[in-house]
Amino acid sequence: MNRRTTRTLAAALSLTAALAISGCSSDSGSDSGSGSDKPAKPAMTVSGAFMPEPVNDKMAGGFMVIKNGSSTADKLTAVTSPLSDDVQIHETKNQKMQQVPSMDVPANGELKLERGGNHVMFMGLKNKPKVGDKITIELRFEKAGPVKVELDVKERTHNPQNENSH
Repeated sequence: MNRRTTRTLAAALSLTAALAISGCSSDSGSDSGSGSDKPAKPAMTVSGAFMPEPVNDKMAGGFMVIKNGSSTADKLTAVTSPLSDDVQIHETKNQKMQQVPSMDVPANGELKLERGGNHVMFMGLKNKPKVGDKITIELRFEKAGPVKVELDVKERTHNPQNENSH
């Protein structure tokens, strides 16, 4: 009896050890894909960034598409620029504009900041940009590192949505 119990216990321990080892190796393979241990830092890219020429030095809008090329969702939390000490993130709901503390940038998705919708608002401009100027901004995110972007100053009526329909 004693010898049989010892063999059964040894076999059980061997099986447990084998399962633990195989479990570890398959877990590490899936962890790198799922990112449950350390999620991949979101990778943000920006396209189509522009600012219509402001009418005065009181305010201006900024528009762009922010793409998140990772499987980790993030949030745009702040925008800074030498053009203004007060750059705000605005959402438009029911045709009403309001400042918000952040905006979601979905995993493997994009945040569109466009005319008539969500946008960046520059309040109290230090100067009035002209068509052809470039305005430097820095986008700050909850998880991703900061992203520097240049906004092309375009004509006041510029709307990239109209260009695509021609």
